[in-house]
Amino acid sequence: MEDIKKSTFTILVVDDNPKNVQLMGSILRDIGYEIEFALDGEKALAWLTKKKFDLILLDIMMPGISGFEVCKKIRENPGFNDLPVIFLSAKTDKESILEGFELGAQDYVSKPFDTKELLARVETHLEIRYNRERLKNVNKILEQKVLERTTQLEKSNADLTKALKKVKLLKDQLEEENISLLEELKLEHKFDYIIGGSPSMKKTLLMVEEVAPTETTVLIEGETGVGKELIARAIHNSSRRNKKPLIKVNCAALPSSLIESELFGYEKGAFTGAEKSQMGRFELADKGTIFLDEIGELPLELQVKILRVIQDGEFERLGSPVTRTVDVRIITATNRILKKEIKEGRFREDLYFRLNVYPIRVGPLREKKDDIPLLVNYFVKKLSKRVGKEIEKIPQRTMNILMNYSWPGNIRELENVIERAMITSKGKTLRLPDKLPEPESVNENLSRLSLHEMERNYIVEILEETYWKVNGNDGAARILDMHPETLRSKMKKLNINKPSRKV
Repeated sequence: MEDIKKSTFTILVVDDNPKNVQLMGSILRDIGYEIEFALDGEKALAWLTKKKFDLILLDIMMPGISGFEVCKKIRENPGFNDLPVIFLSAKTDKESILEGFELGAQDYVSKPFDTKELLARVETHLEIRYNRERLKNVNKILEQKVLERTTQLEKSNADLTKALKKVKLLKDQLEEENISLLEELKLEHKFDYIIGGSPSMKKTLLMVEEVAPTETTVLIEGETGVGKELIARAIHNSSRRNKKPLIKVNCAALPSSLIESELFGYEKGAFTGAEKSQMGRFELADKGTIFLDEIGELPLELQVKILRVIQDGEFERLGSPVTRTVDVRIITATNRILKKEIKEGRFREDLYFRLNVYPIRVGPLREKKDDIPLLVNYFVKKLSKRVGKEIEKIPQRTMNILMNYSWPGNIRELENVIERAMITSKGKTLRLPDKLPEPESVNENLSRLSLHEMERNYIVEILEETYWKVNGNDGAARILDMHPETLRSKMKKLNINKPSRKV
């Protein structure tokens, strides 16, 4: 925020401890911020009616009105909806932090606070507020340009088609400016390789941050393709073992006859083909972390050996009587309901209790619709090199289709769909190669459409995506692979008419 004058920002510090107020005020004034303070919640609310503030540092535990109540009243007032609130509290339990986020706080700082952390968080949220104001100003300027151009068109009515195209270009420019500025608002954090900003994902990452510094065994539950391995990696990377390896084992991918030797290793001559001794995955993970994916697929006879490693850190290689010890943190994942597996006799209850010390549920993509646009843009950028194609535009119609699909295969399915769409898209606009599966009731309706109706619907869809442009490299005729005159003939035959627009 070097190019932004700090003197342009006013901060309200609310804390019932005068020493804290004096200390924070001194720190913030020294680097150029304007500071006001209040020693209780009522005075803080009174300040908000008298002066415009850019950020509030708000203590939670105060006599009278608590910080939570003050935050709630701020969010109930439409005039303060976008005012950033950073809670100050000695309480660092998950419930208090989550309650603060649910009431509308943007961040929290633990007391006693670290000066560098306080300044960094204040500067981050002020920069977000500054960029949002820039975004609003850009929107107003561009909207004014659209309005001025529209007024000219209403007066002159000359060359209507050309004028409408310019208005559309201005709209596209507005969307591009919005995307550019919104990307500037993205906060870099330690989990920046995990894409998502939904409340569900924020809760999951908060749990990761909470359990990572411990040695606790973690069970990650979720459907196939939701990103359980990424969560396991995030736990390892944020733990004290992050300098040591994270060893991954997919229990479902190994034949039952090989799982034991893969996990615990074997001695020379232990079985046919064992020509030399081999370390197992647990030995390779010593002092680090082992991630056992699809733990529900593990055979019963091996579950007791896993239980022994968890309890005592001991095991024997296949074909050896020598007991070996390891220091390993164990993270497991499953897409099965292990309690059901226990009832049906396929999973040990004592092992389940050992694994389920700290469960983390990763929700399916259909519960995190807000993450879909972020993931789509991420995959388009990630896959561009592999596909050898740059995609510059994702039509809103395409995004709506992706947002409305239920994604039974979750993030993995979404990535596959985006890669296939990039391969088949012509030009720099992303188009889906075929329809995504619809709910059963919708499919029944589609099956009753005649070939005539299906052809008409598809041509209309392409015409809408090209803004009803027939000719040219980016016209509908080229996308449909037909001569422009043939397309016009079909439009006439199928009674497809360009909708009239009032300007």
